Amino acid sequence: MRAVVTGASGGLGYETALALAGSGHEVVLTARNPAKGDLALHRIRAAWPAARVSFAVLDMASLASVAAFAAGVVGPVGLLVYNAGVMAPDRRQVTPDGFELQMGTNYFGHFALTARLLPRLIEGRARVVQ
Repeated sequence: MRAVVTGASGGLGYETALALAGSGHEVVLTARNPAKGDLALHRIRAAWPAARVSFAVLDMASLASVAAFAAGVVGPVGLLVYNAGVMAPDRRQVTPDGFELQMGTNYFGHFALTARLLPRLIEGRARVVQ
């Protein structure tokens, strides 16, 4: 089963991806920072040399990034884990699309990704975890 994990470059997202890779899932790590994403990918491959893992850039605050990522997903997705998010920024910030950052990232980005991946999620009889 293929699993997509957002915000997988560190913290709980990384640990989730690591555990899924170790249990035999094909894992797509996503993060907005390519350098951190590549580092997470190499760490997982070091821990699980036979793991089927890949990395793709995905910035949940950008609807264009969400669309670009989703367009590249081919085949069924059995698990979508939403870990990426923003919590209580210290000042008002907006997404590239003009939404308040927390709302744009945590709600609109998640909704847009689920909607764009819906055919793949149905195909994979997926679970979506937020």
